[in-house]
Amino acid sequence: MIVDGRAEMRLLDQYRTVRARTLELASPLSPEDQGVQSMPDASPTKWHLAHTTWFFETFVLEPHLGDHRPFNPAFKFLFNSYYETVGPQHDRARRGGLSRPSLDEVQAYRRHVDQAIGRMLEAADANPAVASTITLGLHHEQQHQELLLTDIKHAFGSHPLQPAYQAVAPASVPARGAAVTPELAFRSFEGGVVWIGHQGTGFAFDNEGPRHRCFLDPFAIADRPVTCGEYLAFMRDGGYARPELWLSEGWRTVASEHWRAPLYWQEAPDGETGWLIYTLAGRRAVDPDEIVAHVSYYEADAYARWAGARLPAEEEWEHAAGWAARVEPAGHFADAGRLHPGGAGAGTGMFGDVWQWTRSAYGGYPGYRVPPGPIGEYNGKFMSNQMVLRGGSCLTPAGHVRATYRNFFPPATRWQMSGIRLGRDL
Repeated sequence: MIVDGRAEMRLLDQYRTVRARTLELASPLSPEDQGVQSMPDASPTKWHLAHTTWFFETFVLEPHLGDHRPFNPAFKFLFNSYYETVGPQHDRARRGGLSRPSLDEVQAYRRHVDQAIGRMLEAADANPAVASTITLGLHHEQQHQELLLTDIKHAFGSHPLQPAYQAVAPASVPARGAAVTPELAFRSFEGGVVWIGHQGTGFAFDNEGPRHRCFLDPFAIADRPVTCGEYLAFMRDGGYARPELWLSEGWRTVASEHWRAPLYWQEAPDGETGWLIYTLAGRRAVDPDEIVAHVSYYEADAYARWAGARLPAEEEWEHAAGWAARVEPAGHFADAGRLHPGGAGAGTGMFGDVWQWTRSAYGGYPGYRVPPGPIGEYNGKFMSNQMVLRGGSCLTPAGHVRATYRNFFPPATRWQMSGIRLGRDL
């Protein structure tokens, strides 16, 4: 398992590192900020802090620590996300109404569970079942670290004042126009029979396997994601007003939601020209050299069609990412501190900056079986009406993604840090 790039860290150190990082991400937010829920798909920061703690209490402490006493029995209901086999849960769309417990009590809950986990791991090496579940819980918490950022961005981006989450260090923001975006190029692959999916002893979610063979026709994939400037060209060419570019459901969504640009874009006020963008550092002008983000699958697919290309299949993406080389993914992740996509320079790789939509529907690989017990509800039950994204983003913790990592969201989703990488047939 690699949580922060150091595979040799013992499990207790990994646990403490991940848990501390979640609190660090929440630290710029006031108690009022941490209770906000701006839409049903998002959750309050306070809920993320409590739910990730609930995971360790429910799946580690309760079954494996005989003398464990719950911090508050009501939390089993309040902070269960979707685990039906564990019991009922509070309505997801109404999490913002949970003014109680207070933020102080949620933080005390975290300390209570952390101390119990610490005692378990300090007493002796965890047995394999416990270690495996704690490792899963750490990756689960890293997923919620990313959701914490996307959810508070939606809350602040929806606010009339559009406040900043935190100031960004000037050194982490390249000067506008400092680098010229290279012409988009495609790398070709011969295709044939390739191996896809996770193998080996390192951590992976259950939906990343089993490893299996698949056949790929010859294809090409872009060497970088699409930029804001390239997406602006699509917009100026009437991209949002041309039904021939859109899937039927996408076209209906454009009409019903009145989409004219990516999420967080807005036209400059009267007397000014161009577009503004809301970032976690506040609002500013759109930089055409930056990678475009916060587009849905429908928008990514329409753009690809307009560009005379298509979205890559997830198997093509994984093969191109060079999993066989087992190179640790390198890219622009959350740890860099910028929390916004960078420029599409020559060094842009397959990982980081933006999650990249693929044309693949999310489903089980050949031979996939849902794991037994409550943990089996983690991934398998969502294999319907979702599309796969690959590669991680600037809000993803470094070391959390792999070439085999399969993210998934409904095709109209835009509040995630999702972008576009083009593919082509050969």
